[in-house]
Amino acid sequence: MRCLGGVIEHNTHRKVVVIGGGYAGTVAANRLRRRTDVDIALVNPRPEFVDRIRLHQFVSGTGDVAVDYGTLLGEGIELVVDSATHIDTADRMVRLASGHALDYDYVIYAVGSTTAVPSVPGAAEFAFSVAEVESAQRLRARLEEVPRDARLTVVGGGPTGVETAAELAEQGCTVALVCGGSLLPSLSAPGRRYVARWLSRHGVSVLEGATVTEVRPDAVVFGDGAVRPSALTIWTTGFGGPQLAAESGLRTDTLGRLLTDETLTSIDDDCIVATGDAVAPSGRPLRMSSQGAGALGAPAADTVLSRIAGTEPAVVDLALIGTCISLGRRVGIRQLARKDDTAVNFYVGGRAGARIKEVTCKVGVGKIRREARKPGSLIWPKGNPRPAFAASVVTSI
Repeated sequence: MRCLGGVIEHNTHRKVVVIGGGYAGTVAANRLRRRTDVDIALVNPRPEFVDRIRLHQFVSGTGDVAVDYGTLLGEGIELVVDSATHIDTADRMVRLASGHALDYDYVIYAVGSTTAVPSVPGAAEFAFSVAEVESAQRLRARLEEVPRDARLTVVGGGPTGVETAAELAEQGCTVALVCGGSLLPSLSAPGRRYVARWLSRHGVSVLEGATVTEVRPDAVVFGDGAVRPSALTIWTTGFGGPQLAAESGLRTDTLGRLLTDETLTSIDDDCIVATGDAVAPSGRPLRMSSQGAGALGAPAADTVLSRIAGTEPAVVDLALIGTCISLGRRVGIRQLARKDDTAVNFYVGGRAGARIKEVTCKVGVGKIRREARKPGSLIWPKGNPRPAFAASVVTSI
């Protein structure tokens, strides 16, 4: 579908609805204020911003995740506390759970991601997630009921699983970390060894290459038939995405990410631009992360502003240059990577790694505030431009 936006006539405002108030959505909404003739509505189901990279701290009681939107959003942005249920591309309306609707000229689709619904028997019923603040609240409440010496199981050997296991271990819990493959496969071999040593010293049993085939209220069952007691099981493996785009008739990948070209514009409707964890440019999405999400918010807004101005949007050029992982409150690791997101054999660990991680967390929210104060100020690592859009890649999905 071709958008009929084009160049703005004198005194004519364009309406942009941003769906999702996470790292990408808030950056995009603030950046749209580079033009004074754009009306911006940010739709989010919660009245407060959730700093998701601190959810493992929230679970263990060592940090908070709620940030007042009043400190993050620039003047003139309307915060709509509601959930989008349908994007009506024919009438250009975003339908809301409350029954209300918002008309639009452009939509920025920034719905983010969550943990995929596990297909393992019993996991959906008995395992807890840290992907969303509501599930993290349930987990935190359950942890308060579990005896301190109880055996806990964290399923998932990625950053979320490791950070959650480390926080709990530092609190004195007995934790088993189950990795379907290897521990932290995105890190370099030296980085993985460093993390493994820390976990071992703090009593975390790391089970690599183990497959959980069933979750019970008080145990987990493995592929070899072994049954391990588990007073509480935490599921951190796999990503999923809201199905809003697919249910609105827009093409997505298997995880629900909107299929776009390399300017983040939907391949079905160029009035819709996607960003953050919810976008799959040319069917080849970037790694889901707060690092990528916040940075992608800026080019998404720039694409909309270019279309309003009648100019050609730029192709995304974003380099992911490493990973920060906290190991409790006093130690961390900063794994360096090339601009194509492949790890190099160099990392910063210990207290220096923890300080870098904390600074990185603060910078994530700080960039949103800076963009609110001065729209267009956000910069991000470049030097890894995406390849030209290939329709064959998209249609093969």
